[in-house]
Amino acid sequence: MKPLQIRLTTLSVLVLTTALFRLLPHWPNFTPVAAVALFGAATFERKWLGLVVPLVAMLLSDALIGFHGSMGAVYTSFLLTWLLGLWVGRGTETQQPAVSRIAVASVTSSILFFLITNFAVWYGSTYYPQTMPGLMSCYAAGLAFYDGSSFFLNGVFGDLFFNTVLFGGYYLLQQQFTVLRPARR
Repeated sequence: MKPLQIRLTTLSVLVLTTALFRLLPHWPNFTPVAAVALFGAATFERKWLGLVVPLVAMLLSDALIGFHGSMGAVYTSFLLTWLLGLWVGRGTETQQPAVSRIAVASVTSSILFFLITNFAVWYGSTYYPQTMPGLMSCYAAGLAFYDGSSFFLNGVFGDLFFNTVLFGGYYLLQQQFTVLRPARR
């Protein structure tokens, strides 16, 4: 097997395996959704595969979990996070992405996800008035989720955790197996 194929296979397995964590019991919004998008964009040499592989993983896990009316907002957030991942991986063809870029993109993706998905909950809602105060009420409710945990903080901690697992795990694999390191250009 060629080095590019080995890297692609390894990255795909990491993304698909991580996406399966969505099927395990977890705190609300503590999922690897944003991490697989960020990691895919930053690490796949063929950037379109860095979108397709995580997207397929998401669709497969959503098919098992179930789809809902706000899926468009979730996938929009996913796409924006993938774009952030392109920024994380920019200029890193021969080196590792900077931890600071990964952290900034991780927190930014959490904020985007929160804002976009809660906007989708509010938009057209019969529960929240279709006014600015209604939107702010929806965002406030998202901060303190139904079980007392924080929907927003769970997302931030989940994104940071899964990004650490993916980027850190792949870095450790690259140290052990040189074939996984990007080709020098």
